Parts: sequence; C-alpha cells; structure tokens
Amino acid sequence: MTPPTSTANSPETQQAVADLPCQTCDSGQVLSAKGLCCRDFRSTLGNFATGITVITALSPEGEPIGVTISSFNSVSLDPPLILWSLSLNSPNIEAFSSASHYAVNVLAADQQHISDGFASRKSDRFAGLSFSRGLSDVPLLDGCCAWFECTNEAHYPGGDHLIFVGHVERFAQGEAESPLIFHNACYRKLNVTE
Repeated sequence: MTPPTSTANSPETQQAVADLPCQTCDSGQVLSAKGLCCRDFRSTLGNFATGITVITALSPEGEPIGVTISSFNSVSLDPPLILWSLSLNSPNIEAFSSASHYAVNVLAADQQHISDGFASRKSDRFAGLSFSRGLSDVPLLDGCCAWFECTNEAHYPGGDHLIFVGHVERFAQGEAESPLIFHNACYRKLNVTE
C-alpha cells in the first residue's frame, strides 16, 4: 500500500496547491486544496466494484429515455428508498429531474451491450431492445436481474452531480442470476461457485 502524501495545512500552502494544474486529467485542476488529482481520485474509486444499472424514464414529450448508472444504492427499507446520481452535464438532467417516475434496471452479466448503448451519445438508445411498460409507462428492459419502479422523491446537489432519491413503488427479480459488474474501469462477471 502506498501511503497518501501529506501537505502542510497552512492556508497559503493549501491555496498554492489548489492553483496547481492537474497533470493527468482533462480538467486541468486539482480537486481541492489538499492536492488531490481528479484522475487519481477516479482511478482509486474504481477499486470499489459496482453493479451496472440503466435508469429509464419518459421525457416531457413522452419519449423513452435512459442512461447507464453505477451509482445506484439502497437508502432505507421503511420507507423503501434508493438513490443514484447523474452528472450535471448530462443532456438528460432536466428530463430526469422533472420525471414523475423512473425505473432502475439492474443489468445481467450478458447485457454489457445494453450498458454500452445507454452510456453512448446515440439518439435512439432503445433501438432493437425489448422492453415492457411499468408505472407511468416507464420502460422496463427485458432480461434484467431486477427492476425497481420509483417515484421521483427528492433531488440533492452533490458537487458535479445531482443525487436522486427514489421511493420504490414496485420491484421484481428477473430470471438472470448473475449481474453485470464494473471494477477498475472494466466489466466483470461474478464467478459463481457452489
């Protein structure tokens, strides 16, 4: 394990570090006055394995929309609440913010192509996909491990993301047993042993 480097805690040193450009990322800035590089931070976060979901909803015009998300998590059992986050730069931020309902589609191990499709910038992400309709006509993708149909309960600012809290109205488990996993910038599959 490589220990973190430390810097002096004086305000002058912190400000000097904050003004330094980040040499390894696109933003050109360090994350904070502590000298954290955003590329390094993202890479370190990648050590935490996550499941992959596609959040689906309807646009204000009634068209299906969806986006790949790995930030899905449970919040509460009573009431049943979940959360996920979306970049403020997402072209769908307003549509998801104003949607009355959305669905969390937990992708199965054989659905990497769906994750890739909803992570892309292509306009019709639903082309060629089978799905049914859930609460408020929200798309439910076929073949998933699980589905959570939610009302759009609350939003909270979270830095460069908006945090969504959903109240689960209905949920179901699919027949797929193995979820799609993301770890260290790669898709992974669980190795199931008896």
